[in-house]
Amino acid sequence: MTLHSQAPVTAADKTFILLRDDIVEGRILAGAKLSETELSTKYGVSRAVIREAINRLESCHIVERKANVGARVVALTPEGLAQLYEVRESLEGMAARLAAKNMTPDEISELSALLTRHFDEVKGGESYYQEAGDVDFHYRIILGSKNKHLIALLFDGIYHLVRMYRVQLGMAGPRVTTAFDEHKHIVQAISNRDEELAEILMRRHIMYSKHNIETKLA
Repeated sequence: MTLHSQAPVTAADKTFILLRDDIVEGRILAGAKLSETELSTKYGVSRAVIREAINRLESCHIVERKANVGARVVALTPEGLAQLYEVRESLEGMAARLAAKNMTPDEISELSALLTRHFDEVKGGESYYQEAGDVDFHYRIILGSKNKHLIALLFDGIYHLVRMYRVQLGMAGPRVTTAFDEHKHIVQAISNRDEELAEILMRRHIMYSKHNIETKLA
């Protein structure tokens, strides 16, 4: 599942998405130096196209530029994680509150159906939490906020960096079933149109996720 609703249009868009996915999925390692020459050969595009992709990734905070070093993939650090999840907790808490107010009954039904499918996966012992299932759950709630600025901040801003931490550090283990239960309570609050509770539960859910990844980093 792609986190951006817009299909790639130009060669620059396609290169940006390919490079971003290679970084997020760990095929290009955290902390790695990005060479325009090497990447232009790898993706079969000009250095100008690579430069544009790197600039866009810098605005997503996946890539950073340092004097005398050039562009590098960001390193995954406990401090970086803590700061990222503080922002995510606040923004996604707001998204859940707005979703409780703005989601249509059909959208809430679809969210519940998604959760039922997840229950079958968790029951079967699958680690859905680190896969598209969990991303899709959060994705639908953020879209359900109906706030275009919030959606852009999350999906064009921090969400790929969030996924980079999660994909590369893994999220299996006891967190799987507890995360599912937290999702269930969030959906119930949204379904009940309890805006305040939906926000509190989402914030708590993301805080627990942060603690889980911090343990892995330690």
